[in-house]
Amino acid sequence: MTVISRRGVIAGTAALGFGSVPGARAAGPTIAMVQINQQALFFNQMLQGAQGAAKKAGVTLDVFNANDSPTAQNNAVETFIQQKVAGVLVDAIDVNGLLPSIQQAAAAGIPVVAVDAVLPENGPQKAQIGVDNAKAGQLLADVFLPYVQASMGGRAKLGVVGALNSFIQNQRQKAFVDAVSGKPGVTMAGVVDGRNIQDNALAVAETLLTGNPDMTAIYATGEPALLGAIAAVESQGRQGDVKIFGWDLTAQAIRGIDAGYVVAVVQQDPAGMAAAGVDALVTLARGGTVARTIAVPVTIVTKANVDSYRPVFK
Repeated sequence: MTVISRRGVIAGTAALGFGSVPGARAAGPTIAMVQINQQALFFNQMLQGAQGAAKKAGVTLDVFNANDSPTAQNNAVETFIQQKVAGVLVDAIDVNGLLPSIQQAAAAGIPVVAVDAVLPENGPQKAQIGVDNAKAGQLLADVFLPYVQASMGGRAKLGVVGALNSFIQNQRQKAFVDAVSGKPGVTMAGVVDGRNIQDNALAVAETLLTGNPDMTAIYATGEPALLGAIAAVESQGRQGDVKIFGWDLTAQAIRGIDAGYVVAVVQQDPAGMAAAGVDALVTLARGGTVARTIAVPVTIVTKANVDSYRPVFK
């Protein structure tokens, strides 16, 4: 299924993107989904999971693409409140900045379920769905450190391609860097900010590589960062001496794993997360209750287990 994009103006802001699933407007309640963007494969997989769950449940799914704008997300939630939707599924860009809108939804009796991005524990959301980003960052560090000793001669100069405007990616960055900093043989080259946009991540990753010709490892905190790091390493011909660790598989990441310069990638289940979010909102709309925290596990993908993921990324 595809999403029809409709462009509109809300409260004097720039044009924003709403859409609904063609043929999916059902007799049951309407669930709203507020996304970060629809550029990254991760968010498109999330959309597909939500669409499938909505169709199965017989509810309408209205989708908003914020195009990386926190203001747009706030305006969208307020609009969905005015439309009296049965619930809102949101992946927040600015988790603290979005709270006033979520509080407005709660005051209007509209349940909000957070997916992926982690809202404050005492927030008005009914449920939090996603991975433990800090724990997963530590898990990847547990792969990185032995690899440095076994395959990099016991020494690594590490650079980070992050997204400093993303709360969850900052969690991932901190957990990984805290786990590897000060360990024998590991030095830091610094952190650059790709702002969760692939072209930006490519540019800053290239700058990081150029400024650190002795750098031997990169940690990328999300899909755009990982794609940017891969492209930068390839453009500078550094596949032989720079190893990449990061988040969210793509076809490019799998090719890097096959070539040996992408070592390990944290793989989430974005479709499963969004489907669980829709299911939770449907349950709430029908008078049921859901768990406050719904955990979705991750997998560390390496050359040893990448084959099982190939069909998804052809």
